[in-house]
Amino acid sequence: MTTGDAGSPVDPTPDPAGWRVLVAGLGVSGRAAAEVLTARGAHVVTVDARADDADVHDAEGASLDGVQLVVVSPGWRPDHPLLVRAEKAGIPVWGEVELAWRLRAPRDHGDGAGTPAPWLAVTGTNGKTTTVEMLASILTAAGLDAPAVGNVGDPVVRAATEPGHDVLAVELSSFQLHFTQSLSVLAGAVLNIAPDHLDWHGSLDAYAAAKGRIYEHAQVACVYNASDPRTERLVREADVVEGARAVGFTLGAPAPGQLGLVEDVLVDRAFHLPFDDPARHGSAAELGTLDDLAHLAGPGGTVAPHVVADALAAAALARAGGVPARAVRDGLRAFRAGGHRIETVATVDDVAYVDDSKATNAHAAAASLASFATGTVVWVAGGLAKGATFDELVERRSDRLRGVVLIGVDGAPLADALARHAPEIPVVRVDPGETGTVMTRAVAAARTLARPGDTVLLAPASASMDQFRSYAERGELFAGAARALAPAPGGAAGEGTVA
Repeated sequence: MTTGDAGSPVDPTPDPAGWRVLVAGLGVSGRAAAEVLTARGAHVVTVDARADDADVHDAEGASLDGVQLVVVSPGWRPDHPLLVRAEKAGIPVWGEVELAWRLRAPRDHGDGAGTPAPWLAVTGTNGKTTTVEMLASILTAAGLDAPAVGNVGDPVVRAATEPGHDVLAVELSSFQLHFTQSLSVLAGAVLNIAPDHLDWHGSLDAYAAAKGRIYEHAQVACVYNASDPRTERLVREADVVEGARAVGFTLGAPAPGQLGLVEDVLVDRAFHLPFDDPARHGSAAELGTLDDLAHLAGPGGTVAPHVVADALAAAALARAGGVPARAVRDGLRAFRAGGHRIETVATVDDVAYVDDSKATNAHAAAASLASFATGTVVWVAGGLAKGATFDELVERRSDRLRGVVLIGVDGAPLADALARHAPEIPVVRVDPGETGTVMTRAVAAARTLARPGDTVLLAPASASMDQFRSYAERGELFAGAARALAPAPGGAAGEGTVA
């Protein structure tokens, strides 16, 4: 870590009234950015090839005459011709997150004044949503108005420009972080780094560098995964505000300056005493126990290691924000995970059907399969691979598999990895042609492979956009197909072809 100016973070941008702003992309965040800018008096032009209400459909040829700012939605690659033209013309290109940071409103609890709400931010390949929602639960238990926003919940530009919040718990993707320049979070965490979105970023190093932008100008703490050297390296390379600290989290006993586990107790050895207190190295604060996470146990009745890691990361961010230890415990007890995360949705003929549609990459799918330490799994996988490879995943987890059902239009990378490393495992390829029935056919195929006591697990290791609107729709269709199964199939064959 290198330290810079110890002064205040970058001041909010002056009032954009009268600016001519081009908003590129009308997804959820793009629309929110356009709404906020319009409400502040900016003249907004929108471009999106797929949106009927966009002013210009040919984004590559959109005019930049008079444009003073381009706000780009997540997912637009930086080499898009429109963005390249803007940069050559000297027009700033901000993401929605950068816009949110620049336009953030001062807190106002009735006195008409105040500084903007600080941000506690989370990124990483996996676990972002669980961690940021745990963080929001902890902050709420401390009596704070602290919504989870960004890549989950409301767009961050909308939340940041509302004056009533005490603090924002912000989930950020690599796409969002790529287009930030002045972001200065109170504390930021990178949970882990594994290959993902390589088709967008071009390399693992570029992807990691985008994640690492969360640490730039951090004010209090850079929270990293002590078992993931890449996250520690990102902290070391970050330029932070003077006084900001590196704080690791670990599933083992924590060293001074870390959070971790001592037997079944979650322990803080970073924020328990003032930094200059000589007693801090020989003491710790108890934040809770594994029993406080028992309601998050998986099908085997144990809390998965990655869930514990997420809890420790959330605790570290909350403690960096000054939250007392008791609120960490109360917040973790109150937290309830969202849907499509290792959720048993049906049991038919002594076979459990488990929806983990949120496992959208190989790293997440490996953790999902690892949750089933006993019994065997029929794995429903596939979708949009995003340039990823799956050899390590198959090598590490093939011992859990009874069979595999492949869905999606991008099935070759998974099929090839299975052929190389687990040729004895039966693989059923579901024809992707009829997307409306793909999950019904996949569940039927999985049923023919499963035996009593098995688990049929949807953990796709891939994105959903090839055949579904979202990972949530994919999970809901899987759950519906599983619940629709009649008992006692009578040997009926499912659809699909055995590879």
